[in-house]
Amino acid sequence: MIHKYLIASVLLAVMSSSGSAQSVRAGIQAWQHADYSQAVAIWRPLAEKGDADAAFNLGQAYRLGRGVTTNLAAAQTWFERAANKGHIDAQTTLGLMLFENGDRAAGVRWLRQAADKGEPRALLVYGTALFNGDAVKQDPILGYAYVSRAAAQGLAPAQATLEQLNQILPAEQRKKALAIAMAKAKTTPPPRSAPARPQSKPAQAAAAKPVMTSPLPAPPPKPDVAGAGWRIQLGAFSQRGFAEALFKKLSASLAGHQPFFVQAGPVTRLQVGPYASRAAAAAACRGLRGQPCFPVPGK
Repeated sequence: MIHKYLIASVLLAVMSSSGSAQSVRAGIQAWQHADYSQAVAIWRPLAEKGDADAAFNLGQAYRLGRGVTTNLAAAQTWFERAANKGHIDAQTTLGLMLFENGDRAAGVRWLRQAADKGEPRALLVYGTALFNGDAVKQDPILGYAYVSRAAAQGLAPAQATLEQLNQILPAEQRKKALAIAMAKAKTTPPPRSAPARPQSKPAQAAAAKPVMTSPLPAPPPKPDVAGAGWRIQLGAFSQRGFAEALFKKLSASLAGHQPFFVQAGPVTRLQVGPYASRAAAAAACRGLRGQPCFPVPGK
């Protein structure tokens, strides 16, 4: 969901004192002027010498296919180099990439590191994974705490997710979760993206893919009602186009069922149906191996 992660403004704010910083900044300026090849040429030697910011930016270039041919394996390699040095944006982007590509266990490990530093996207996805028990031991209270921290930072998909969780988690458990969230917020230093941005707003040249949050558990099931119908929910997106792309990808496995793009504030939920009963919808979810999915009542 979500988001511009070349971190140009952060680099300008915190790296103005060294020669290496000036070179990284020169690469950012080239990127902002759409001279992607020059940006890559500047960042590559710095990244090879261990500069985490340059490695992260080089990973973005490979991921987006700007200045170089798109190569997700190379992008992952450079993100890992930066992430291993504690680069929060690299940890988050790498975690999201792995999580969305099916390696959820590895993705969650990186997302947890970034979440523990207060990064809002990581807080959202790791918190949702905790709530669902997705590649981690299920802990709804702690999951709610993480998601609430992301929502408190103004992340729109987190706010929409929190609304769903409020309908599921009992009030007493929400109270415990908020106490945990407040305690963690007090002990967590601000993420690197927190410093004030320079006056000139950087061009939004490189936007990371929006986060697709893991599906939340369905509310307590309602009795099957003849004619009411059921659907399956496959994800929630910050942009409708990503929901449409996922349906197109999975349509061959959905046996002719139709998509429903349900708007929930800034988030578009992809639902497919109708199915005659909750059991039929659950069976359809089981047939989509590896794809997060849960039954919801039809409208």
